[in-house]
Amino acid sequence: MKTIKLGRTDWPVSRLGYGCWRLVDADGPEALTAEQIAGARRAVSAAYEAGYTLFDLADIYSRGAAEAAFGAVLREIPGMRDRVRIVTKCGIRFVGEPEPTAPYRYDFSEAHILRSVEGSLRRLGVETIDVLLLHRPDYLFHPEEVARAFAKLKDSGKVRAFGVSNFRPSQVALLQSACPMPLVAHQIEFSLLQLDPLDNGLLDQCLQTGMTPQAWSPLGGGALLRGGDLHEDHETDVRVHRIQETLRAIARERETTPTVVALAWLRRHPSGVQPIVGSRRPERIREAAAAADLELTREEWYRLLEASRGSRLP
Repeated sequence: MKTIKLGRTDWPVSRLGYGCWRLVDADGPEALTAEQIAGARRAVSAAYEAGYTLFDLADIYSRGAAEAAFGAVLREIPGMRDRVRIVTKCGIRFVGEPEPTAPYRYDFSEAHILRSVEGSLRRLGVETIDVLLLHRPDYLFHPEEVARAFAKLKDSGKVRAFGVSNFRPSQVALLQSACPMPLVAHQIEFSLLQLDPLDNGLLDQCLQTGMTPQAWSPLGGGALLRGGDLHEDHETDVRVHRIQETLRAIARERETTPTVVALAWLRRHPSGVQPIVGSRRPERIREAAAAADLELTREEWYRLLEASRGSRLP
């Protein structure tokens, strides 16, 4: 697969990343079964063989089971660790953790960041995480406290680079102002069904600062691939069908699939969007990889934007 540079590093990574959110369906590492690990092996192996070299995880995915399953597969494939970049996220805490009255919340305290990384390293079975992302912005975070945690992790060799996820542009700027190291990635929800990053400054900021925008749910949670009525409101279904028709038309013209076109639409933005593919089905994983080679024209890109908006541009 063709590559891009990740942020302001000199690391080449695949144009598409593989996301491990749904890699396993288990409530913690201790609940993993041999069957679940075998399924994870099929998905991760398919992605690796198709050329994906960036794998995205988080400490909360299946309460750590996704990291544990990925780590098990990583140890089975000779040489894989040296050829891939591992991204994981921290900062979300569950209800009742650590005391029974604790609510679901976000936590960017230095102590929690450091503790989270130790847990991820243990579950992944690696000595270093390539990129650590802060998962969702903690309203109580202080940038200097986060910067201290980042510096300790970098100096100790436990994390190589850092980034954020689901931040507002102002929050990114605030954190970067305190961090001596550049933030290399920003993971955002972006698809033909979620156009906000085109207008809220997120992609502009990534282009300006050199952060790589990583698009999670790049196919609208699979809605762009399914047929029939999907939502409670008719207007949303009409929008989905309109986008699907345009995707199919361009796919026929380009002799490819709607999936590939939808992912290539994200890649066409000059900020260098890296879609994060999350299917567990090997055939879907391999199909999506073709989006790394498809370059849409401006006209094709705007046809799809118009289909998503439901009206011509002003």
